[in-house]
Order: sequence, then structure tokens, then C-alpha cells
Amino acid sequence: MSGTSARRWSPSVGVVVITYRARAILERCLAPVMASPLRPEVLVVNSSSNDGTVELARALGARTWVIPRRSFNHGLTREAARRKLATDIVVMLTPDCFARSPDFLERLVEPIANGRAEVAYARQVAAADADILARFGRAFCYPERSEIRSAADAARLGSAVHFCSNACAAWSNHALDRIGGFKPTLVSEETIAVCELLEAGGRIAYVAEAVVEHSHPTRLLDSFRRQFDIGWTRETWRHLLLARGADEARGIAYTRGLVRAVLAEAPHLLPWALLDTAVRLLGYRTGRLAAHLPAGFARRLSGQDFFWGEEAPSLVRAAAGR
Repeated sequence: MSGTSARRWSPSVGVVVITYRARAILERCLAPVMASPLRPEVLVVNSSSNDGTVELARALGARTWVIPRRSFNHGLTREAARRKLATDIVVMLTPDCFARSPDFLERLVEPIANGRAEVAYARQVAAADADILARFGRAFCYPERSEIRSAADAARLGSAVHFCSNACAAWSNHALDRIGGFKPTLVSEETIAVCELLEAGGRIAYVAEAVVEHSHPTRLLDSFRRQFDIGWTRETWRHLLLARGADEARGIAYTRGLVRAVLAEAPHLLPWALLDTAVRLLGYRTGRLAAHLPAGFARRLSGQDFFWGEEAPSLVRAAAGR
């Protein structure tokens, strides 16, 4: 859609918030969403945390959907939720994302509403008290300048061309329908979908003006497990996720930038930064190998213990054609 017809289109907007034990942070996340002039329909999905998240979500005006924790899947749960909403645009959000401005939702969906992209993701910045590794990681992945990418940019960006984060991302539901929606996966459901959209001629918008605060403390075990899950997913979906180049080139650029940042700000933390980087690499490489090993082994190393039942890994492999 383009030109005058695109500008006149007023799409319906839905927001899916994936939660587990999120009562303490939910109101801060939802307040700017509920106050948006877009009047989005909000669906809070909860994995049976029984901590008051559901009751608070209802009090704030959101719809709720409670699922058993063992049935949660990053791809399939989001797929079911966006179909429940059936809006023109669906925004995927995690409850630890906090908008920095009241108009972040309008800014985020604008490239889709105007027909310039099929998916748009927000800029994430670290919390004020975040450690240097968390701050650098956000700055590295989320620069200050917006851009729209297509498959043609792969020659310039390599695997970074399909970077996206469903912590805060907006999607054209029609575009998702065309690729069969979000696929079953351990993690990285948004990256898989972006790859498929790019192959179909779609575009992805990075909206630096839509800013959310989202970061986590750096812990070695968490770093290992997060990268293990990414490595397992990369290997399982390698025909998509590694088709435009390996992740190592981006990893080298990250490490070089991190070393410069730490030396400039806190050189005494360089050993810690290098250790965390090594742990991340070990997790990623182990995850790549674990794609060929029994699920019982992977369960001990993964950050998603609920995933490794009898059906989920084989379901993911079947979806990936492996």
C-alpha cells in the first residue's frame, strides 16, 4: 500500500503481552499502551503464574488468556495470541519493556500503517542503573538511527539484516498470514519470521524514535543459557537463520566494540567482560552441537526448561524440515 491510500488507512492495532510472574512490573508496561490514542486491544497471556498478574491485567482493562506453563512456546503461543486478536497490526511486547515516551506505540506502528514495512521493532535502551555490558549490548544492537531493510541489504549487513526483537515489535497480520505465522521454536520466533518475510520480498523497519527501556543484569549462567538457546535454534533453522552468513562476524564486531567501551569507561572490568564474552561463545557453540543430541542433555543447559518435553523439540525440527 502506498501514496494517498496508505496515509488514509487507519489499521486496527492489537498488543500481545507475554507474562509469567509479572505483577510487579505490569502496570508500568501497560500504562502507556492503554493510554494510546490508537486505542489498541490488549491481550495479556499468562503461563499460569498465579501471582496476581491476570487479576491486575483485567483491572487495567486488558483481555487475558491463561495457558499451562508446560504448553508455552515462543512461536506457537504468540501465533495463537495474534490470531485471537485478529487486528490489522499486532504488537508483541514483554512486560519488562517500559516506554520512554507516551507516543511510542504510534511511532512503532507507523511504518506498517504507511505501507513501508511488514514488521517494525523498537529501539531498546538499558535502565539507568544497568551495568556496562548491558548498556553496550543495547547500544550495539539498537543504534540511534532508524532504517528500513530488505533482502538486498544482506550483502552489506550479513546476518544482521534479519535482526529483530519481539520484546517490542509490531507486525502486519496480513504479512504473517502469508508466511504461515510464527513457527514453533525454542527462541527467535521473530528472527525466523523476518527471514521468511525478507525472502518473500518484505521489509523490516527499525524505529529508533520508538524507545523502550529493556535490559537485564549480566550474569554468566544467564549469558550461557541465552546463547545456548540461540545456538540450538540457529542450527535447527540453519537454512533460514544462517543462509545470509554466520553469526561469528557480528560477534567479532561486538567483542571489539565492547573492549573499546570497557577500556574507555571501566578498564578494571575488562577481565569480567572478556569472561562473559567467552561464556556466551561457549553457550552458542554448545547449543549448535546440542541440536544433534538428546533433549535430556539440552534441558540441563537451556534457559527454557519447560520446552524440553517429548513433543516440542521434534515439533520444531519438523517445522524446520530437519
